[in-house]
Amino acid sequence: MEKDVKFAVLGGGSWATAIVKMLTNNQEIVGWYMRNSDAIEHIKTQKHNPNYLTSVEFKTEQLFLTDDINEAVKFADILIFAIPSAFLVGELEKLNTPIIDKIIFSAIKGIVPESGLIVGEHFHETYKIPFEHIGVITGPCHAEEVAMERLSYLTIACADKDKAKLIAKNLSSNYIKTNISKDIIGTEYAAMLKNIYAIAAGIAHGLGYGDNFQSVLMSNAIREMKRYTKRIHNIDRNINKSAYLGDLLVTGYSIFSRNRMFGNMIGKGYTVKSAQMEMSMIAEGYYAAKSAYTIKEGFKKKVKTPIIDAVYQVLYENKNPKKVFLDLTDKLD
Repeated sequence: MEKDVKFAVLGGGSWATAIVKMLTNNQEIVGWYMRNSDAIEHIKTQKHNPNYLTSVEFKTEQLFLTDDINEAVKFADILIFAIPSAFLVGELEKLNTPIIDKIIFSAIKGIVPESGLIVGEHFHETYKIPFEHIGVITGPCHAEEVAMERLSYLTIACADKDKAKLIAKNLSSNYIKTNISKDIIGTEYAAMLKNIYAIAAGIAHGLGYGDNFQSVLMSNAIREMKRYTKRIHNIDRNINKSAYLGDLLVTGYSIFSRNRMFGNMIGKGYTVKSAQMEMSMIAEGYYAAKSAYTIKEGFKKKVKTPIIDAVYQVLYENKNPKKVFLDLTDKLD
């Protein structure tokens, strides 16, 4: 399979741009679908994405650029989706090309709102893609640091170890190190949950809580993540590994974290709508908070999730962040 395998990245944002950059280190040509035809023309003439990671310069002869998702699907054997979860179904509705024989990897850190499923499960349930043809690309890794070629780590999860190794090989470089995992469900749920916890960290910062509280918040967040992922998929996983704890820490603390930024604005007094309007990028944790809360409310045996509950109350029940987080402080240890 490895011989002459072709990749296509679907999405036009910062993470999609970073993944294309990684792939061009190892592939002669990379397919790249984005719906913005003006951005495509800009890349062709100016060699960089005009809207995201503008410092990254591409060799245009290495790119098969298209604003037709079907062309990208026909081009590639392996499809890497980096479209925000809230827009995924709308983009997939444009498909008239079969994807049943494609290998699908998700770089999306969220729940598909329409189905309430993580992306891998959505492709399996909706398009009948076998789980051994589905994988996840997760961090800890910010697109902005990839653009600067700062040393970063990725975890590639797939039930088929050979496919995970193939993806890892094609994303690796002198500044990208990769690990592989079989925990598709756990890593994908962890990637979704850490965005909620990053919003919590941002709200706390906006409210004026200091580093001491943040450390307690993150300590409780990783334990909450462990309880949640265990209830979803009870296997033996080391929650302290980079795909779980590492991704949580970078998203909760980094200045590049859009979810922390979103939460910080809420803590400072912005309404949810005004914070969303001011941000130029999607904060996946906003959608994830509703999905994670709804899913856990459906558990037959309840799981303790005070941080998810607090973020949900602020974002969706319009409760006062100051009061909600004051209550939260008594639930942490």
